[in-house]
Amino acid sequence: MARMMNSPMRSNNMSDHTYSHPSPGYNSRYSRTDSSHSYYSHTDEEESTTSTPPPRHASKVAPRPPNSPLLNRLSMKKHVDVSYAKSEEQELELMKEKFSKLMLGEDMSGGGKGVCTAVAITNAITNLYATIFGTCHKLEPLSPEAKSMWRREMDCFLSICDFILDPSPTEQTMPGGHANEVMAAKPRMDIMMNLPALEKLENMLLDILDSFHGTEFWYADPKKQSFDTNSFHRSEDKWWIPVPCIPENGLPERARKELQQKRDCANQIHKAAMAINNDILAEMDVPDSYLTTLPKSGRLSVGDAIYKHMQTTEQFSADYVLNCLDIASEHEALEIADKVEAALYIWKRKVNVGHVKSSWDMSYKSEHMADGDKNTILMSRAQSLLLALKHKFPSLSQTTLDTSKIHYNKDVGQSILESYSRVLESLAYNIVSWIDDVLLADDAARKGY
Repeated sequence: MARMMNSPMRSNNMSDHTYSHPSPGYNSRYSRTDSSHSYYSHTDEEESTTSTPPPRHASKVAPRPPNSPLLNRLSMKKHVDVSYAKSEEQELELMKEKFSKLMLGEDMSGGGKGVCTAVAITNAITNLYATIFGTCHKLEPLSPEAKSMWRREMDCFLSICDFILDPSPTEQTMPGGHANEVMAAKPRMDIMMNLPALEKLENMLLDILDSFHGTEFWYADPKKQSFDTNSFHRSEDKWWIPVPCIPENGLPERARKELQQKRDCANQIHKAAMAINNDILAEMDVPDSYLTTLPKSGRLSVGDAIYKHMQTTEQFSADYVLNCLDIASEHEALEIADKVEAALYIWKRKVNVGHVKSSWDMSYKSEHMADGDKNTILMSRAQSLLLALKHKFPSLSQTTLDTSKIHYNKDVGQSILESYSRVLESLAYNIVSWIDDVLLADDAARKGY
């Protein structure tokens, strides 16, 4: 605990490492676009070791507010110009309490019945996002209090990554001139590559929100909505989101162009955060509890209708299959995603078993080569179908497999990267949706509706 309290300040800067991802088509379940309070709980315990981290890379991103001398050891930032600011001693006690809960695995009895550290941190980051952004439904800057709380507590959680290190062999020249190989600690590769990228994405999203001050549109009060207000009709599935209102003749061309540029930027951030999240989830181990629940065959998992399309001898098209399925809702899309993903792992397991047996039994290889090729093709098509499904429904909640991975994950570094990328993905998606609402209202005003 003492070591963690002496964590160095988390840099808010982007290192010289670059990060690029393809733009994939893209919490009970962790929702990708509407993170809510987490509730995962199991009784595993784990021990972690810490060591002094190396310094971070030079900054290319504007720094956050100055450090508080008293709170340096907690990697927190000082409140700046906030009317409700508590004393530094009170903040220190609050952060001690948070870290204590993390160490106890959310089991305040101390009886060892709490969740493991990785799951506790995942829950903490998810709940922090829900606290700060859960009630945000407008294009407007965060309040100073909310922004200060978000950055202070995220600094605290992310500072843990400074102590997740990998031993690496390196040569050290001794005083006598001869070289010895010694083990040196360096940041783990996945953290070194992904964390600076996520920090930069976070800054960009907050900058987009900060830019919405003095806008030429506003939001109607549902209780006091005027009849002469230019707004569009809100669909019933989003009844709680405020309705944007536009001047009678629509937005100026300049304002509309700026909105479109911000939308494009937020959309790219969404794709980048989603790609990082998918990569982290792919690196997590598949729990045995998930594998034991799989059906005996992929055909049983996906059903005859989907299997018929997947085993066709003609050229396979995932988009064509989705059009034939005529998916009516995201709930139905999630059910299909679960079935396809389960079938994917069934066929993958059969391919792996076939490779092991064929390596020592030549007769097995000759008899089952056709089946192995068939399973490989089905596995590839299942991957394509799953990717197309996530691309068509970008707000799709995480699948049963992804949820199981998060629930049973014990790697603290992966839990931080996964939850951090997920909440940024959610925020970016929401910003894109809010901008789309304003653009739709502007279109309606221009057409005189």
